Amino acid sequence: MNEDTINGNWKQFKGKVKEQWGKLTDDDLDVIAGKRDQLVGKIQERHGIARDDAEKQVSDWEKQSRYIW
Repeated sequence: MNEDTINGNWKQFKGKVKEQWGKLTDDDLDVIAGKRDQLVGKIQERHGIARDDAEKQVSDWEKQSRYIW
């Protein structure tokens, strides 16, 4: 899946993202709006982890769920 597909189907993906990273709020997800770098930043911020750790979590999630920006 490419970035355009993610952006176009963001409402469908929001639920999956929220399941994975429960500390993200609906407002966070609205700001992210399908942008991978925004997702990594919000995970880092809300979960209090290093950017590299957030990046790894997103990469692992992409591989597992086949959501790729």
